[in-house]
Amino acid sequence: MDWIERVAGIRRWSKGSERAPHKPLLLLYALGRFQRHGNRPILFSAAEAELKKLLREYGPPRETSPGYPFHHLTSDGLWLVETATGPGSPGPELGRLRDSQATGRLHPDLARALSEEPTLVARIARFLLDANFAPSLHADLCLLVGLDLETLETAGETMANGVTIRRDPAFRAQVLMAYEYTCAFCAYDGWLDGTAVGLDAAHVRWRAFDGPDELGNGLCLCAIHHKLFDKGVLGLSSERTVTVSARFVGRSDSAREMVLALAGRSVRAPQPGLEPVEANHITWHSRQIFRTPARAS
Repeated sequence: MDWIERVAGIRRWSKGSERAPHKPLLLLYALGRFQRHGNRPILFSAAEAELKKLLREYGPPRETSPGYPFHHLTSDGLWLVETATGPGSPGPELGRLRDSQATGRLHPDLARALSEEPTLVARIARFLLDANFAPSLHADLCLLVGLDLETLETAGETMANGVTIRRDPAFRAQVLMAYEYTCAFCAYDGWLDGTAVGLDAAHVRWRAFDGPDELGNGLCLCAIHHKLFDKGVLGLSSERTVTVSARFVGRSDSAREMVLALAGRSVRAPQPGLEPVEANHITWHSRQIFRTPARAS
């Protein structure tokens, strides 16, 4: 049985290009638990707060419930739910999951395969990360779910449905050159021994959601603003100014200077004649990643 293909075939709610990473987040959480404790049942009431935090930090901006993936993942043959009265999920409602003492665990066939093939945990986790989240978020997400990142980094590229998940190495060079090796938000332009340092080529629409490795979907950002952009703290307006989430709190001088002061600032444009970020990618990021509302500039 090809478990990567099974994971790639997870049924999920969809509406256009909206993000719905609820099931992948639960699977990553379960894989982290498996690495540490084996396939022990996970009591919903004990895991609810952790799952809610995962959805709040890495799910879509809209309100979501941890009961949704805990119940609905059972339909994909990867997850089993039992209650105090026997097998079967009581549904996605939080109260019913708590009251019935619902527990979840990986399907025994999957757990057996994970035990027999040590690299399978890493390969499934790598696929889930690449298929659902921006690369800048992978390390923090692994830490939060308790996955051994060092093991994941040795897993290599993952095959799913005959397609290799692979990044275009030319994208970074193209984007950094277009923006003259300068952060489009703060104008940082550090170099070390003739090489740009601390600068990234950020995808506006994530590759996991059909974001192309093209200049019209890229921004040159310093490492900190790249992370904040992917977390939804920073965004872009239709007028190509920086937006800052009103949910962000920063009390230090550095937080005010590096983040809050960006609100309303014009985003640096690429060199004349080169393509700026396309409006449809800005719209996607604003709806799917940015944590509304935006602060007044």
